Amino acid sequence: MDRAAALALLQEHCPDQRLARHCLAAEAVLKALARRLGQDEQLWGLAGLLHDLDYDQTVNDMARHGLVTRQMLEPLGVPALVLQAIAAHNAENLGLTRSTPLDIALTCGETITGLIMATAMVYPDKKLSSVKPKSVVKRMKEKAFAASVNRGHILLCEDLGITLADFAALAVSAMQEINAELGL
Repeated sequence: MDRAAALALLQEHCPDQRLARHCLAAEAVLKALARRLGQDEQLWGLAGLLHDLDYDQTVNDMARHGLVTRQMLEPLGVPALVLQAIAAHNAENLGLTRSTPLDIALTCGETITGLIMATAMVYPDKKLSSVKPKSVVKRMKEKAFAASVNRGHILLCEDLGITLADFAALAVSAMQEINAELGL
């Protein structure tokens, strides 16, 4: 599946602009992680872009989140590695294990986007361009800040051999590169 087809699916299944921006941010972070780890950028980006296609359908039933997306994408020829990662990003609710680097990358990559966006919102200008990686690392320690962001998921970056500080820098930079698309 090429990016144009993936974007069309995103528009169809994620009309909420906040959710669509989250998916675009996850795509950017996953591509940056793929570059860093010598993996396939397009494949990893696809996982980031499509991981929450079923969110509107499953928001009240997290035991299905990721599985519905996998069912939607299977007939479209999306690679098994991507389908597995999409399900595994919700591993705790599905009784799954994160077993591949992409599984881990999607989980930590999509999660840090929320912390970065929340960090941008506390700046006076509310701009992503103002966010510094060290501010993201500092906010990680503030449990009340963006309380719904799972810090344990973000720290999975260490399972990929990337420190939190380096991961925050990578993710902030990746998101700032697509700032226009994110509208921040």
